[in-house]
Amino acid sequence: MKKYLITTLIMSIIVIQVNAQVFITRNGTIRFFSEAPLENIEAINRQVFAALDTESGEMAFRVVMRAFTFEKALMQQHFNDNFVESHQYPNATFEGTVKDISSIDFSVDGQHNVEVMGNLTIKDVTKSITEPGVLEIKDGNIMAESIFMVKPEEYNISIPGRYVRNIASEIEVSVRLELRPR
Repeated sequence: MKKYLITTLIMSIIVIQVNAQVFITRNGTIRFFSEAPLENIEAINRQVFAALDTESGEMAFRVVMRAFTFEKALMQQHFNDNFVESHQYPNATFEGTVKDISSIDFSVDGQHNVEVMGNLTIKDVTKSITEPGVLEIKDGNIMAESIFMVKPEEYNISIPGRYVRNIASEIEVSVRLELRPR
């Protein structure tokens, strides 16, 4: 019995240590902003699922496209039905790595500029991207942030002629993830 109890305790410690290197969130935020002559368009999505493995640097997230909210309901309808076709492509995803993650001590609070590289998939197109970001470690949690530009045309997002002047050719995307140990 004593041997079983010691083995269980050791296995529990190993599992806790393995799980402690993975940080997750189920309610990250992605915001996009289009600045155009006729009007600015902004949408926010708080249903971003993300994970970061602090040992390997692997990072992934999934965005539910229908969860983007707009100021005007008609914009939201056009976004889902005409632009991203969320009925056919319900999620956008990113899978990649944080470069040189081994140089970060996750047991010490601090802010670290990083470079994230990987594959961003929107609709039926996957593109390799490399973008700057910031990882801030505070009280055992990680705040991950990045701002980058996306060209809709590169992801087969067609803007009908009547909307061309309303939507920028490059969309600013802001990612903010508060990751907690799994």
